Amino acid sequence: MAAPLVSSPTTTAPAATRSYLGPMVLMTTLFFLFGAVTNFNDVLMPYLKDVCQLTDFQSTAVQSAFFGAYFLMSLPAGRVLEKLGFQRGIVLGLLVMGVGALLFVPAANTRTFGLFLLALSFLGAGITLLQVAANPYVSVLGPARTAASRVSIVGVANGLGGTLSPLIGGLILFGGSTVLKAQLAQLPLEQRLSEEAALVKPLYIGLAVFLAVLALLFFLVRLPKIESLPADEEATAAQAAAETGRSSALSFRHLTLGVVAIFVYVGVEVGIGSFIIRYGEAQNIRQLSGFTQELVRGLSLATNWAAALFGNTPDAIDTTAGFTKAVGAVLVSSYWFGLMVGRIIGIPLLSRFDARKLLAGVCAAGVALVTLSIFSQGETALWLVVLCGLCNAIIWPVVFPLAITGLGRFTKQGSSYLIMAIVGGAIIPPLMGLVATHGGGLRVAFILPALCYAYLLFYALNGYRVVR
Repeated sequence: MAAPLVSSPTTTAPAATRSYLGPMVLMTTLFFLFGAVTNFNDVLMPYLKDVCQLTDFQSTAVQSAFFGAYFLMSLPAGRVLEKLGFQRGIVLGLLVMGVGALLFVPAANTRTFGLFLLALSFLGAGITLLQVAANPYVSVLGPARTAASRVSIVGVANGLGGTLSPLIGGLILFGGSTVLKAQLAQLPLEQRLSEEAALVKPLYIGLAVFLAVLALLFFLVRLPKIESLPADEEATAAQAAAETGRSSALSFRHLTLGVVAIFVYVGVEVGIGSFIIRYGEAQNIRQLSGFTQELVRGLSLATNWAAALFGNTPDAIDTTAGFTKAVGAVLVSSYWFGLMVGRIIGIPLLSRFDARKLLAGVCAAGVALVTLSIFSQGETALWLVVLCGLCNAIIWPVVFPLAITGLGRFTKQGSSYLIMAIVGGAIIPPLMGLVATHGGGLRVAFILPALCYAYLLFYALNGYRVVR
């Protein structure tokens, strides 16, 4: 979702002797940050559900506050960047995120859900500004012929951040030492919840410090200037628009259907990740399989050192008690790891095979996996939805180019609509939560992801067609 698309090269070729290693390292760090902050919400949502005593539906406001910023800030971000420039826009985006991270401190101190949502809104707004500013830079930080490689690098970094953050966050928020858990269990409810709420503060204070350092580095480093679209490309775009006789990007059927496709894709990706922990709890799994136990033990031990950086020294996750939130955090991480692996595998596959047919295949697999999960029980049902991460890997890289094909001078406008459609991450999870709370439970709620994959399958088979 956060991986950039290759944009048009600048009109001025970069100096042959110039090194782009430093700026590229910073950009890769930025995309790692995108994935880490975004996917941490998958463990933050069940954590806040307990700490603030929320229903499934109320807890989904976590994703609504975060992804709603994409819809509200996409167009204003473009205007801000026109005034500030891309480099200062990145600095501003990092500082806005820093404010959001610091707001977690008073939110945790008071256990006020509204403050948590305000903090998440700032984080989402900052990331939106960063996305709009950072994406073009990746394709100009070096020769145009290696742009695709740079896109792949930052895409993998994005996936790695998204894989590690729920794993480490789950250990800190749901792990804890045996002694600490025993002490908390003896406290009155309100005091226990206050102590648990405090666990999130070191994470976001550390994030705020990191963001401040990164903002300073981006302020000091010299990045290449991004120039406007070359004149010959402008002329070609204008001619293409004149030939189609269209007046808006939305007058193209495949773009309009593509906006819906991006909406449901982001919705299903975020929705599944958000409810893996709750879905696992609903399965009443009292005994984990040997494979899952080994996976959980291995990953928890491997990442305990990272938790220690935040002043937390959790014991290895107990796998003998069946499914717990800490176990669920490992499966959330596995879900996003599948997406990262799928992207790595997808790079050569998309260059050798028809991308649309691959899209149809993974969407059909998504329908099958979710449907089978709904009619399955226990750990089998849970792993079937975790495997959907692999299916999600190539959907964005294929749908986005299909949707902007043949738009001519409306390409930028169409791209803006597609970016705004990321708001699906703010809509689909609450709908799932609403169904889970008032419409029959989580098993029924997972019908929505199945329908989302079904629509994406329709787009791959028919909706992508350009009607002249």
